[in-house]
Amino acid sequence: MDKNKKLDKNRQRRRFHVRNKLRGSADHPRLCVNRSLSHFSCQLVDDINGKTLASASTKDKSLRDGLKFGGSCEAAAAIGKAVAERAVAAGIKRVKLDRGHCKYHGRVKAFAEAAREAGLEF
Repeated sequence: MDKNKKLDKNRQRRRFHVRNKLRGSADHPRLCVNRSLSHFSCQLVDDINGKTLASASTKDKSLRDGLKFGGSCEAAAAIGKAVAERAVAAGIKRVKLDRGHCKYHGRVKAFAEAAREAGLEF
């Protein structure tokens, strides 16, 4: 089997394993994390209604100016703080963290800690 196909298959298996346990609702939305080599993004998703309640990304013009590089722990922490502020403004305090296929360390951990400090509970 091709190496990239095997890696994608393993990532998909881990992603399904994590998401199988998480279902977001209006009062406890799912906080999705998307991590690439050069950017970091997240969004709050209500799975029952199929709506995105809030989102933040290193591609946003308002957040991009204060960041040196979008694929760093500092950028992930800034995104965590921004999405937490947007969620609290929308009246959301409790969320369920959906880390996807990523391990809870590095950028994902920096993001989660910054979101907790800014007022989200998960």
